[in-house]
Amino acid sequence: MPVFDRPLFVLAACAAPFVIFAVRRFFRGVFRLSLSLGTPGEDVFTPPACFRFFNALLRTLDIAAVCLLLIAAAGPQLVKNETLWLDRGADILFVLDCSPSMAGIDMDGRNRFDTAREFIGDFASNRPVDAIGLVAVGNEAALLIPPTVDRKVLQDRLEQLSIGELGDGTALGVALSLAALHLEHSAAEHKAVVLISDGENNAGAVHPLTAASALNAQGTALYVIGVGSSGEIPVDYIDPVTKLRRTGSFESRYNAESLISIANAANGVFMYAPSREAFAAAFNSLNKSEAVVSRSITRGRKQGLHEPVIIAALILACSAGLLRTVFLGSPL
Repeated sequence: MPVFDRPLFVLAACAAPFVIFAVRRFFRGVFRLSLSLGTPGEDVFTPPACFRFFNALLRTLDIAAVCLLLIAAAGPQLVKNETLWLDRGADILFVLDCSPSMAGIDMDGRNRFDTAREFIGDFASNRPVDAIGLVAVGNEAALLIPPTVDRKVLQDRLEQLSIGELGDGTALGVALSLAALHLEHSAAEHKAVVLISDGENNAGAVHPLTAASALNAQGTALYVIGVGSSGEIPVDYIDPVTKLRRTGSFESRYNAESLISIANAANGVFMYAPSREAFAAAFNSLNKSEAVVSRSITRGRKQGLHEPVIIAALILACSAGLLRTVFLGSPL
């Protein structure tokens, strides 16, 4: 909201048009002279309507410039409230499966991958104090975003991520070991990894149980969300390599046992999400399990607005002077 350091100048700006109008009327009546420009008895000369309009326009520009200068003298400022967090939250890394099977459409008309991205984005936006990162896993694994409080960076990368971006496979062990590596030296009081996958490990040189044990050893909590259902599942996605649309169906052989064993190896938590409703419940449970006490203060940050106001006043004044010079022949 805009505020002013010297509000009396704002009142002066509001009163200026009326004061200028009153002064002009007073002095115009005092110093007015009547001169006959034609034959006695003929009609009195009156300026054309366009000239009267032009003269009124010039006066308006002059008065507006004066008012803007008075407003600039009032010290206009824009105050924006910003929240400062006094406590550090948790460091949380999401490990998101982006293999082609995540294109399976069994989440109330949406596929598993898009639903997971939506819930991750909502989770991050509701926990501004936490540093949240993203690891993608396919045939390979990659750290896309290290733990950060910059939600725009996280959301942008989530939207850019595509199914099949890291190949056709699921290297869960490599992905979990990558997450463990980047959280090993974290100074946060609490660290967590959230694995979201619909399949079992079938790629990579690291066994997922070994990676899960490493997470447990360094004090990092592990949550495993098994997403998807079994049976004939429709699939629809764009292959990032060939740029071809792949549609049809596949036989989803979802097996929770491998994911449960990964969670148990880290003394973690396994949550089954065969539907969108169950997926939402899993994230709700995650939010409660990772609840942290955070304190914050709100302060106002001021941004001066006098420069653009002065520039606008100068533009109006120069415009009036230029019009007088071009159309009336007045010197600058």
